[in-house]
Amino acid sequence: MSVKTYTVEGMTCGHCVSSVKEEVGEIPGVTGVEVDLGSGRLEVSGDVTDDAVREAVKEAGYTLV
Repeated sequence: MSVKTYTVEGMTCGHCVSSVKEEVGEIPGVTGVEVDLGSGRLEVSGDVTDDAVREAVKEAGYTLV
C-alpha cells in the first residue's frame, strides 16, 4: 500500500473537504483519504492511479495542482 500526496485547489469550507473525501474514497483500491482545508493537501492511501484521483477531484468540483 502506498500513500500519495496531492494539492487540491478551490476548497473553501468543510463541505468542500467532505465532497473531495467522498469522491476520492469511492475509487476502487482506496483505503484512506485525508484532506486538509488550510493547505489543500490531499493524502490518498491505497493502490490508485494519479488519473483516477484527478478525475474524482474534478467530479467533486475541484482541481489538482
